[in-house]
Amino acid sequence: MRILILGCGYVGTPLAQKLAELGHEIHAARRSPFNLERVVTHQVDVTERASFDSLPREFDWVLLTTSSSRGDVAVHRSVFVDGTTHLVNWLGNSSTRVLFTSSTNVYPQMNGDWVDEASPETPVKGTALNLVEAETILRESDIDCTILRIAGIYGPERGYLYRQFINNEAVLTDKGKRWMNMIHRDDVVGAILTAMNTEPGIYNAVDNEPVTQLHFFQWLAKELAKSMPPEGESIFRKRALTNKRVRNKKLKAEGWALRYPTFREGYKALINEEQKRL
Repeated sequence: MRILILGCGYVGTPLAQKLAELGHEIHAARRSPFNLERVVTHQVDVTERASFDSLPREFDWVLLTTSSSRGDVAVHRSVFVDGTTHLVNWLGNSSTRVLFTSSTNVYPQMNGDWVDEASPETPVKGTALNLVEAETILRESDIDCTILRIAGIYGPERGYLYRQFINNEAVLTDKGKRWMNMIHRDDVVGAILTAMNTEPGIYNAVDNEPVTQLHFFQWLAKELAKSMPPEGESIFRKRALTNKRVRNKKLKAEGWALRYPTFREGYKALINEEQKRL
């Protein structure tokens, strides 16, 4: 197949390499110049409609894996809402299928309940509003689209609370009762590959076991022989915090198998790899 990856960053780069290994013709784009082995690279700014005109046509798939690079809410909206609009307009009546990496943050539930793809996604604030709007743009277009709602990604050099913990910057908020949903980057790549072989629709990409903040810190403290973080107030984040447990049964029913079924296997591998480099 001929595949374009838009926003070839933390997830898109290993995804491009994996797809190239599988024998596909891979084109990849990001805002700044870059090179990847066995991949045709392009410089594209998705927030600028004219930027798309430098790309070739006739792709079987466009994989929209863009990131706002930790910019503010306005930057986030420009990347996800404007970028998705520009993509839809650029594709026009093309038969190209699109896969969009959204986020489980679109589920606004705050009571710790389980949610799945049929649960309401009506966030009241934060960047999740932009993601829902981007999803809606795709779903209301004539494009066959798959939306992958991805949980909090961790992996090499990534993992927000883990990095805070090892840097002695973490705090335990609200007694650590909030549920968190995670997924290793390698399993995100696997989820995308699986979703490309399914019918268009919405799928959650999350590991098998949600974990409370308290349990996560307790596990890290034991693994790293460190003290538990102190109790404190939440630090401001551009993404609104939620409290829910996300099911992954729909994508697993399509054959998705996780390399790291829970945070324990994933973070154990990450910790071991980082300790080797010390």
